[in-house]
Amino acid sequence: MSALLVAGTTSDAGKSIVTTGLCRAFARRGIKVAPYKAQNMSNNSMVTAGGGEIGRAQWIQALAAGATPEPAMNPVLLKPGGDRRSHVVVMGQPAGEVASSDWLEGRRHLARAAYDAFDDLTSRFDLVVAEGAGSPAEINLRAGDYVNMGLARHAGIATVVVGDIDRGGVFASMYGTLALLEPLDQALLAGFVINKFRGDPTLLTPGLDELARLTGRSVYGVLPWHPDLWLDSEDALDLEGRRTDADATLRVAVLRLPRISNFTDVDALGLEPDLDVFFCTEPRDLATADLVVLPGTRATLADLDWLRSRGLDRAVTAHAAAGRSVLGICGGAQMLGRSISDPAGVEGSAGAFAEGLGLLDVTTTFEMEKVLRLPSGTAYGQPVSGYEIHHGRLTRGSADDFPGGARSDNVFATMWHGSLESDGFRQALLAEVASIAGLTRVPSGVSFPERREARLDLLGDLVEEHLDVDALLALAETGAPTSLRVLPPGATR
Repeated sequence: MSALLVAGTTSDAGKSIVTTGLCRAFARRGIKVAPYKAQNMSNNSMVTAGGGEIGRAQWIQALAAGATPEPAMNPVLLKPGGDRRSHVVVMGQPAGEVASSDWLEGRRHLARAAYDAFDDLTSRFDLVVAEGAGSPAEINLRAGDYVNMGLARHAGIATVVVGDIDRGGVFASMYGTLALLEPLDQALLAGFVINKFRGDPTLLTPGLDELARLTGRSVYGVLPWHPDLWLDSEDALDLEGRRTDADATLRVAVLRLPRISNFTDVDALGLEPDLDVFFCTEPRDLATADLVVLPGTRATLADLDWLRSRGLDRAVTAHAAAGRSVLGICGGAQMLGRSISDPAGVEGSAGAFAEGLGLLDVTTTFEMEKVLRLPSGTAYGQPVSGYEIHHGRLTRGSADDFPGGARSDNVFATMWHGSLESDGFRQALLAEVASIAGLTRVPSGVSFPERREARLDLLGDLVEEHLDVDALLALAETGAPTSLRVLPPGATR
């Protein structure tokens, strides 16, 4: 068995980036590689060819590895439905809920499923690159951990810790992460990777040397910050940086819902050079937009209430009444209709009902069985495809047909996540949005699949250039060195 665990000092430290880059770099060496994340907590997910739901990041990592995405690569997916409760997906299928109060006892069966999936992958692939979650130094959660050092201990996996130098304090956080671990965990933590460095890397040399001397661990490289690496993020923290600066033909306002999900739907719009795409939460932000996007949400009824509490419902309806374009995707599409019913209590109280924004003659009814599929069709004479992840069923009345949904004049709704990644469909829709705004738009010719592949290659190139890939491969094959120093205070635990 060959495996490597990529942990991090914090959430959003760069674990996904490093894991993805290593998958591409190892695959280039002719190695049969699989990505893996025991448990992902994210509302950004994807549907596999077999009809299973996994985290979006692991789906992308599989593409980087040249592997077919499958549920074993992300056996446990937690989709937050609130601050204290998450919906659970196990091996691609819905599996109830888990509450924060059940964090230990309620997750033992999840650990078993995660370990079984990992063992299965290692039996079928030459190398598994596992991504941790949060930080391995969350010592309050260590007893129930199966994602970080719990996984490492399960299979004796050598571990590297990624730190984001852009946040500051990277040396302290790396040293502290190691020092807080108990001795058996420290024995598997073999070294470090620094992420998002800007400037002259020789300025880091004294710090790198001192960190190696103090810990007895290697620093396997320093990844530079690069402006073209964001794509398919799993973390809502990434939304803060998502705005394009352009001499815009069209301005696109995306409502940042509190429980936003699958916000990667608008990545394709962000690649268009003449679009200004920005996330917003205030009615005034819609004033100059040509297109308003209501994205997916993990809790449609709750986020519809939020919309109304801020006056955004009136702003959206006024925008549409003024003849400007509105696009709803999945939960956002449901909000645009006449009503939303939840007789079985999928999102909370059984029998819940809400009036929608009334911009489309459609109604939504939630059902217990989740829809997971990969639909395709045509629109504007162009092929279009996407993926569906939802409990709500749309019933169309007098509204016109639209891929995965309905439309009426300048209001569009689709249940198909990812449909904007279909290049011809996206260009045709944007041409219509521009026409509605009284503008003429020349198609950009941007290919989303090509740009995604180029970014994966760029990431692989950066990893090859700036990390010691051969040393990391040897670490995966032989395990952590047996003579690693144990640091206090963890040494006394």
